[in-house]
Amino acid sequence: MSQQNSFIFGRRSTAQLTFLAGIGLVVVFSLVPAVGILVISFTDIRSLPFLPTHWVGLENYRTFFSSAQIAYNVHALKNTFVFAITVTVIQNTLALLIAVLLNQRLRGRNFARAVVFMPTILGVTVIGLIFTLIFNPSGGPAASVWKSFGSSSAFFGDPHLAMALVIAVSVWSGIGVAVVIYLAGLQSIPSELYEVAGIDGASSRQRLRFVTLPLLAPAVTANTLLSIIGALQSYQLIYVLTGPINPATQVLSLAIFTQGFGGAQGGAVQSQGYAAAISMVQFVIVMIVSVATYAYLRRKETAL
Repeated sequence: MSQQNSFIFGRRSTAQLTFLAGIGLVVVFSLVPAVGILVISFTDIRSLPFLPTHWVGLENYRTFFSSAQIAYNVHALKNTFVFAITVTVIQNTLALLIAVLLNQRLRGRNFARAVVFMPTILGVTVIGLIFTLIFNPSGGPAASVWKSFGSSSAFFGDPHLAMALVIAVSVWSGIGVAVVIYLAGLQSIPSELYEVAGIDGASSRQRLRFVTLPLLAPAVTANTLLSIIGALQSYQLIYVLTGPINPATQVLSLAIFTQGFGGAQGGAVQSQGYAAAISMVQFVIVMIVSVATYAYLRRKETAL
């Protein structure tokens, strides 16, 4: 085989050009905006026109950690971790079980796979509208069921129930992608390994524990990282379901949105500079959590 045919794109120059184009897109659409947000976080820029912008240095970061803001921000950060960890654990557990089930030779499994993946193609607004109608306290189906037990609830307006409902909706809306990734991993496992394990007398649970899970470890790592990073940065569904000012579901990403685009809470004046500072704090948190999670899961892959 010639050297020219050893490249996917046919020629070395074409491959290099494609690689440089990809790097250029990353720089333009990721690196430049990130640097811009970092610069903005050191200013007092606001959305009101004709207001002068001043360089304030670390003032926005001091505000974030100040006594006036720390209680609100710590509460938002706690909600963020509760939301991210719970969604990641429940979503991946259910997705793995569903993927194992749908990987069997069952009648109608293709239709079942389509149904499981269907929520993924729905927009956040559509999902929010569906579940807002379902949990409408004035006459939704959930209210009718609640009423049959002689009780009532405000659902997304209930501070004791709102976060649990948002987590459930988030898991439902995102489980399709996780199932697809797990299915791809399961289908790459040679069937001969299960046959050998069966000959050795391994039960279904033992085959899952000693054959499926070790070979599915890369898919578990990918799904866990996607879930936890997405959940740490998520606010759209929370905003649609509970609004921007519900303390029970206030997360750090929603604080960034309200500071940048309206509805600022916690006593701070709306400021894009302060919102940028919060986003940089969030970036550091997401980076630390992602690197730590990746390192832990890679060690577990090696151990398996």
